[in-house]
Amino acid sequence: MSSISPFVAIRRDLHKIPELGFQEFKTQRYLLRYIHTLPQERLEIKTWKTGIFVKVNGTAPRKMIGYRTDIDGLPIKEETGLPYRSEHEGNMHACGHDVHMSIALGLLAHFAEHPIKDDLLFIFQPAEEGPGGAKPMLESEIMQAWKPDMIIALHIAPEYPVGTIATKEGLLFANTSELFIDLKGKGGHAAFPHLANDMVVAACSLVTQFQSIVARNVDPLDSAVITIGKISGGTVQNVIAEYARLEGTIRTLSVDSMKKVKERIEAMVNGIKVAYQCEAEIDYGAMYHQVYNDPSLTAEFIEFAENYPEIRFVRCKEAMTGEDFGYMLAEIPGFMFWLGVDSPYGLHHAKLAPNEAAIDQAIAFLTSYMTWKGNNE
Repeated sequence: MSSISPFVAIRRDLHKIPELGFQEFKTQRYLLRYIHTLPQERLEIKTWKTGIFVKVNGTAPRKMIGYRTDIDGLPIKEETGLPYRSEHEGNMHACGHDVHMSIALGLLAHFAEHPIKDDLLFIFQPAEEGPGGAKPMLESEIMQAWKPDMIIALHIAPEYPVGTIATKEGLLFANTSELFIDLKGKGGHAAFPHLANDMVVAACSLVTQFQSIVARNVDPLDSAVITIGKISGGTVQNVIAEYARLEGTIRTLSVDSMKKVKERIEAMVNGIKVAYQCEAEIDYGAMYHQVYNDPSLTAEFIEFAENYPEIRFVRCKEAMTGEDFGYMLAEIPGFMFWLGVDSPYGLHHAKLAPNEAAIDQAIAFLTSYMTWKGNNE
């Protein structure tokens, strides 16, 4: 059996224990145990809910560089068949946060022993997948006291080969919002539909109407997506449904389009209330700010990546992906980039299996970048 690197081993340990947002108790304990094995002379460690802040004090600090990783998993039943598959039935690290954490620990381990001039702040953030941990973590007293001057983060990209870094200046990820709609009418016997208000029919009508929003209410030079991923309603086949629920997501490239889409959804739901004589409630759930990369810092990072011998840089297009790191970038200059992990299965897929060779390569690359950035200027 071939040996694996320490951080690949850490990734596999973390892959076994995926936990949902703000429930990452085992994950937090695992991370803290490892962090406390590192040289402590320059480290300051603070916890926030299930998250962790680790400050690495520099040798002659002029600024603070932040590095953020997310730590939560998804409510997905794993189908990889890997020997280190999830031990938490129904939960999985299907978005690569186990890879993200192992890379962050690799960077932290290096800088704990080899400090640079500037201070570093490592942020282990819970609840990226929902209900959203970045915004409250940013607003916490700890981060307001330790607010970085710049901040960076990565996200795995199954579609890119290992050794690939991809990003762009400006808008990278979309504005996103969850969407939940509850409809309440009047149930009844299937043989007497005229005495009931069928919420399955109302729900289907609403989904059909939503298809016109992007086609007819959004600037064709802009982009938007409305996806209803789940519909539930009714109890048995011969009873007219009194309740129905729609669950979905909205994604737009502009703030104005998000506002317009929501206005149209609300107008259509109000129309359904009148047309079907029912009650309706809308809940937008977690809303994520767009990920907007600081142009100058990103351009500088791109130049570094293009000149790094073991990295292939790709200038990518913006994506409809949602990421609550956007809240941090709204207040702190910085950027996010894609890290190629070469998997035939995409993000949030039950068979996602990133190529672990990306872990040590990312650690080496980011160690070089952060050392250069934190020892210059």
